[in-house]
Amino acid sequence: MPAALVVLMLALLLGIQPITTDLYLPALPALTASLGAQMAHAQLTLSALLLAFGSSQLVFGPLSDRFGRRPVLLWGLGAYVLASIGSAVAPSIEVLIVWRTLQGAAMGSAVMAARAIVRDLYQPAEGARVMSRALTGLGVIACLCAPTGGLVSDLFGWRFALLVPTLFGAATLALIAFRFSETLPARNPDALRFATLVRTWVTVLRNPTFLAFSALTTSAYGLLFTFLASSSFVFIQVLGLTKTQYGLVMLWNSVAYIAGTFVCRRWLVRFGVRGSVARAGVLTLVGGTAMGALSLAGVQSVAAIVAPLTLMMLGHGVHQPCGQTGAVGPFPQAAGAASALNGFIMMLAAFGIGGWLGARMDGTVMPLTLGMWFWSVCIAIVAWTAVRKYGDGHDR
Repeated sequence: MPAALVVLMLALLLGIQPITTDLYLPALPALTASLGAQMAHAQLTLSALLLAFGSSQLVFGPLSDRFGRRPVLLWGLGAYVLASIGSAVAPSIEVLIVWRTLQGAAMGSAVMAARAIVRDLYQPAEGARVMSRALTGLGVIACLCAPTGGLVSDLFGWRFALLVPTLFGAATLALIAFRFSETLPARNPDALRFATLVRTWVTVLRNPTFLAFSALTTSAYGLLFTFLASSSFVFIQVLGLTKTQYGLVMLWNSVAYIAGTFVCRRWLVRFGVRGSVARAGVLTLVGGTAMGALSLAGVQSVAAIVAPLTLMMLGHGVHQPCGQTGAVGPFPQAAGAASALNGFIMMLAAFGIGGWLGARMDGTVMPLTLGMWFWSVCIAIVAWTAVRKYGDGHDR
């Protein structure tokens, strides 16, 4: 496959996550009111989706090592399209949670396979550069998600906002069906055997490089998910923005992330993976500390959140491509399993964060700002210690 086609496919497969999680955020308060749901139940439409997303990767990873990336993608994306339709027509919050859970499980096939495909085709250092280009595409998709979700929700209602992922999933499925060539060099006939699976997982989980980069990706996603899960309520209900204005905030957020992926590619050439991650840790910590300190000082405004958030999203554009490729780098023969474990750990943390936020949203900005401050500290510590010590093999 041409390199440009590979990057496009990776961008779409990775972009299915913001399409599924970000696009409906402007509609979340209206959805909650329309279905007569409690805030904690509304949070479950996101946190249950992400738990299923992480858990399903533990299945899809070994399946892709056994049968190849292509069949897993075709079946997974087909299921995603069906679940997206079910979500849009759900008559109650309970049914919506069920369909969103199934949607998240199917989404796991796309994101897991994308990370494994990068390892199939590239060595770790080059893989980080390719992943950063794909995540630039993801950033463009994310740029469009919240404004599109807000506009569609305002014009047609929240159900149509939940229907948009159906179109995206169908288009991605068509591209994979007609243009994707299998990337797995050799299928592993033992990948699904229980003893082999356990042995593989133990090997992956005992690898210090995997643990270092997984700690980085988990902390980085914890920061992002804290924002995603609480931002619509904070900006719309606490700070008084309209859905369209909130969409513009999310657009700026995505622009900063895209800029971070460009910074990542420049820094990788000059400083390698470890140096890039360490420098991005400074951006993240400065932004998180500023956001937390302003909120503790009683400052509740859009600017007091968005300005520090810009620094954090610049750092996020470096941490995610480096972390995701670094975690699977040591396992060329088990990239699917390693990708799955990395994804599962991230989503397990997200599920816990969703539960914490659902119980602590109190009509102020504090759960968002202090939560993001906490994760910024975690990112900096991991970047300056574990990745610095165990990430050396991925500078080559």
